[in-house]
Amino acid sequence: MSRTISKKQLLAGLAAAGVLTVGIAAPAVAFAEDSSTSTPSASSSEGTDRQQQRADRQSEFAEALAKELGVSTEKVTAALDKVREQNKADRPERGERPDAADRQAALKERLAQAVKDGKLTQEQADAITKAVEAGVFPGPGGGHGRGHGGEPAGK
Repeated sequence: MSRTISKKQLLAGLAAAGVLTVGIAAPAVAFAEDSSTSTPSASSSEGTDRQQQRADRQSEFAEALAKELGVSTEKVTAALDKVREQNKADRPERGERPDAADRQAALKERLAQAVKDGKLTQEQADAITKAVEAGVFPGPGGGHGRGHGGEPAGK
């Protein structure tokens, strides 16, 4: 049995797919922008400039999506805002991030437990600790200015 889809149903489906795509992609993009572009030494004017650039990009995206879907920009913007608020409500509140010393102490505790449980030897645990302190691993573990993916911070 064959069924044809009306233009209205097609547009509604595309709009829903667009909103879902943005709902999934927007938080990931926002997180990537926040973690890769912000540095503790950034001045407030740089932060304001970045916020304005982000708002401009989001506005351009909403306009392009509205044009593609054949709906008003206001409707798309309202849908995007609604999805962002829902995603924000679904995320647990983040506490303050522990500093480097606290992270290293927690790592040493986990490594000591792994040695005690027989999952690692003491030599392996020592090698891991030394590698973290030397900044071999990407991320905030070593505190040597490396960001996600091993890229130097600020790039």
